[in-house]
Amino acid sequence: MIEMIGITVLWTFLYGYLIVASIDFGAGFFAFYSKIKNREKQVNTLIQRYLSPTWEVTNVFFVFFFVGIVGFFPDTAYYYGSALLVPASIVLILLAVRGSFYAFANYGSKESTLYVFLYGATGLFIPAAMSTVLTVSQGGFIEEVENQVVFKPIELFTSLYSWSVVLMAVVSVLYISSMFLLYYAHRAENVEVENLVRGWAKLWSIPTIIASVFVFIGLKSHAPWHFEQIMDTNGIAFLASFIFFLAALYFSFSRKKYGLGFLAVMAQYAAAWFGYGATHLPYILYPYINIQDGVVNEAMAVTLIIAFIAGLALLVPALYLLLRLFLFDQTYVKGMNRGGKA
Repeated sequence: MIEMIGITVLWTFLYGYLIVASIDFGAGFFAFYSKIKNREKQVNTLIQRYLSPTWEVTNVFFVFFFVGIVGFFPDTAYYYGSALLVPASIVLILLAVRGSFYAFANYGSKESTLYVFLYGATGLFIPAAMSTVLTVSQGGFIEEVENQVVFKPIELFTSLYSWSVVLMAVVSVLYISSMFLLYYAHRAENVEVENLVRGWAKLWSIPTIIASVFVFIGLKSHAPWHFEQIMDTNGIAFLASFIFFLAALYFSFSRKKYGLGFLAVMAQYAAAWFGYGATHLPYILYPYINIQDGVVNEAMAVTLIIAFIAGLALLVPALYLLLRLFLFDQTYVKGMNRGGKA
C-alpha cells in the first residue's frame, strides 16, 4: 500500500512535468520556426508572454520526481545511475544550454538566430533523450553481470521500440504545445496568430496517433509482458485517451472553446500516462526493480509521502496563482499595461 501511494504521487509529478515542459519545449521550437519564416513579430511576442514567467519553474516537477524516485526506491540510483550516466549527462548539458541561450536570446544586447535555434533545438533533443529512461524500463537494455550493471547501447539504438518512443516524445511536445498556444492566442484575441497556430495544431495532431501505433507495435515485439498486461485491461485507458483526442480535435477544427480543447489534451495524456504506468507495475525496471521489493523502509516511505504530498499541495496553488496573475490576466496576455494600453 505504501509503495503504491508513493509511486502514484511520483507519477503525478512526472505527468505535471510532461504537460508543463512540453508547452515550454514546443514553444521554443515554434519561436525558432517563426523566426526563420519571418513571422516572429506576430508569434514570438505571444510566446514570450508565456515563457517569461514560467521557464524558470518548469523543472520543479522533474526535480521533485528525481529526488523522490531515488528516495522511495534506492535501487533506481544503482541501476539507472550506472547505465544511463551518459544519457543523463547529455540531458543536463542540454538543459543548461537551453536555459543559457534563452537568457541570451531574450535579454541579450542583440538578437541572434543562432541563440534562438539552440533554444528551439534543445526543446526537441531533451524530451528525445529523456524518453530513453522509459524505453530502458521495459528491460532488455540493461544486464547485471557479476554484480555490475552493463548498459547495451547498440541494442537501444537499433531497437524499433526505442525510436518509436523517441518519435512519440517529440511529436507529443509539438502537439501539446501547439494546442496550448492556440488557446493562448485566442485569449489574446490575436486572430492572425490564432489562425497560424491552429494550422500547427492540426498538423501535429494526426502524427500523435501514428506515433502511438508505432509505440504499440514496438512494445508488442520488445516487451510482450507489458503488452499483455495492457490487453488484460482491454486497453480501457488508451481507448479513453483516444476519445479525449477526438474531443480535442473537434474543438480545434470547430474554432470554439479552445480551453476545453486543451483540457481534453491534458485528459488525453493523463489517461495514456496513468494507463501506461499502471500496466507497467509492479516493475520500475524490468526485471530488476519492482515496487514491493525495491521500496525503502516503511518509516522513511511514510515521511517521503507526507513531504511530497505537502510539496504537491504547495506547488499546485503556486502554479494557479502564476496562471491567474500573469498568463491568463487579460491585460498581460494582450500585451497591455494595467491602464489598458499596449
